Amino acid sequence: MDFLEPTLTLDETHYQEGYANGYEDGLVSGKDEGRQVGLKNGFQAGEELGFYQGCLDVWMSVIRLDQDAFSARVRKYMEQLAALVSNYPLSDPEDEQLQSMMREIRLKFSVITGSLGAKLGYEGRPTSSEQDIEDM
Repeated sequence: MDFLEPTLTLDETHYQEGYANGYEDGLVSGKDEGRQVGLKNGFQAGEELGFYQGCLDVWMSVIRLDQDAFSARVRKYMEQLAALVSNYPLSDPEDEQLQSMMREIRLKFSVITGSLGAKLGYEGRPTSSEQDIEDM
């Protein structure tokens, strides 16, 4: 019976070797995929924050030229948006608050543009239907 034992364990040996090889390949490809997703998401967040900061810069320039260009309420909203944008943790991508902070920034921006009667919005972020098409 001893001469048949290697034949009986052959299947298990191949399974263990395949599992080990697959695991190693998965670690390498997982890191690469994770890096690519992180770069893409980081770029998109930076681009969106840059858009909001650019709008703030323009609005603050208008205020420097004409103190009464915007109501006190809108100026207060702009100051709040500026604080939100400047406090966004760019150097801490693992911060659990990132999504809620970005939602808060988007909401504050919408309040400002609504108060100004402007139809202005960041268009670099795909809508759900565009994202669905992209995912296919």
